[in-house]
Amino acid sequence: MRIVFMGPPGAGKGTQATRLRDDLSIPHLSTGEVLREACRAGAKFGCQTSAYIEAGELVPDETILDIVVERLDQTDCQTGFLFDGFPRTVVQAKELDRLLGERNLAIDLVLELVIEIDELILRLSLRGRSDDTEEVIQERLQQYDVLTRPVIDYYRERNLVETICGEGTPDEIFARIKVAVDKVGK
Repeated sequence: MRIVFMGPPGAGKGTQATRLRDDLSIPHLSTGEVLREACRAGAKFGCQTSAYIEAGELVPDETILDIVVERLDQTDCQTGFLFDGFPRTVVQAKELDRLLGERNLAIDLVLELVIEIDELILRLSLRGRSDDTEEVIQERLQQYDVLTRPVIDYYRERNLVETICGEGTPDEIFARIKVAVDKVGK
């Protein structure tokens, strides 16, 4: 199964994608974590992208797509995968469709986690990451509204989106996700 997790920063995509990865035994592809790890490791690629991350801006499409192409060609992705943090723009979504089409694959499900703005800001401020300052949080949320919400509309037009309430305990949220996944998987 090929799944995309969508939702604003702090909605719980990473937490829930990790749980679903374990449940379905497919890889969790988090572009944000890949970029942060490359930066921590001092890789040239990571150093080039750290300025975008620290400012709360999106890394250029070409860079992200290079990461995705490399990752999709690894053998563990042949049985499915979970994208978390990608695609973030309609350009990326269309390019992902093209890349998957070349491999005779397609996205099966888009899980949109929704949550109230006050809860988002609280969650983000409690994470403790150096790039989770109030200014950066506001920039991320603005970037999400402008660039990523249209991606959800793009997938909604293809009847791939299941909206999931991202509030409650992790177990309650995961139960909602499982219902949506099971419905598509049948």
